[in-house]
Amino acid sequence: MEIILLQKVDNLGDLGEKVNVKSGFGRNFLIPSGRAVPATEENVKAFEARRAELEKDAAEKLKAAESRKTKLDGLAISISCKAGDEGRLFGSVGTADISKAVVESGVELAKKEVLLPNGPFRVAGEYDVDLHLHADVDVSIKLTIVPEA
Repeated sequence: MEIILLQKVDNLGDLGEKVNVKSGFGRNFLIPSGRAVPATEENVKAFEARRAELEKDAAEKLKAAESRKTKLDGLAISISCKAGDEGRLFGSVGTADISKAVVESGVELAKKEVLLPNGPFRVAGEYDVDLHLHADVDVSIKLTIVPEA
């Protein structure tokens, strides 16, 4: 399936590129989420008419992500959770808990922007957490999980 990308997609392409993807990926994910349109004649013409507007929006989103990165760079947050004698948590600290703690520190962050490739944290300690703010903007913050008595 050939599609036109309406925004930059990781590991696929940039704004305005025509790419071939598997039909299920295009039909079930890229097109419904507004990241792409099918590469028909009329969609190509419509895209070319809107190209400047889409590039301007992409530049604004990148600029906003860069400004958020400067606020988040070097940020250290602390979350206290109930834990057992050996530091194992009763429960876990996941993306929702981390995003809530960052928002409370004064910086806007969505739950989907927190990357936890190994799953939620289940042991007290210090961790580096990667945040994916934009296709081109990533930042790392320090997370300290403090055990409560």
